[in-house]
Amino acid sequence: MDTTRDSFSAALPNELALVVRAKAEPAAFAAIYDYYFPRVYNYVRYRVADADRADDLTAQVFERALVGIHSYQLERGSFAAWLFAIARNAVSDWLRSQRRRRSLSLQTLRGRASPEPKPEDIVTANETHAQLLAAVGCLSDRERDLIALKFAAGLTNRRIAELTGLSASNVGVILYRAVRRLRAELSTGE
Repeated sequence: MDTTRDSFSAALPNELALVVRAKAEPAAFAAIYDYYFPRVYNYVRYRVADADRADDLTAQVFERALVGIHSYQLERGSFAAWLFAIARNAVSDWLRSQRRRRSLSLQTLRGRASPEPKPEDIVTANETHAQLLAAVGCLSDRERDLIALKFAAGLTNRRIAELTGLSASNVGVILYRAVRRLRAELSTGE
C-alpha cells in the first residue's frame, strides 16, 4: 500500500557524505537544505494554517538541524527521519503553545485578496478548503500526523514507520483507514 511519488522516495544522492561534510564545514549544509526544504516546508505548512508561521517553523527546523548536526548518528536512523523528527517536534511544540493561547491573528481573519481569481472561485476554494480542514479535524492527532507525513512531506510508509516507531504495515493500515474516513466525511458534507 506504499503509493509514494518517485521524486520523494529516493534519498539525497551522497547524503551520508554531505552529512559528514556538513559536520565539518557548515557551508556544506546548503545542499541538504536545498534538497529537504520543500518537503519539510510542505509538512509544516500542512500542519500549520498560517503561511508566515510555517515559514518561521521551517527556518527553526533547519536552524536546529544545522546546530545539532553533530548529534546525528547514522546508526539510529536515516538523516530524513532525524530531520523530520525535528520538524515534528517543532510543530508539536508550537501547536502546544497555541492551545494555551486561544487568539486569532488578523491574517487568519482576513480573506485573501488577489486581483486574478474571481470572487466566486475564491469562495468555492475556501469552502472546499474548509470542508477538507473540517474532515481532517475529525481524525485523531496520530492520523493527522501520518497524513501530513505521507502526503505533505511525501515520505514513504517505511520512512514514516522509522520516524514514528510503528511498523510500515501499521502505518499503511492507519493511512488507509484515515483516507477512507476522510472520503466518507467529505461525501456526507456534499
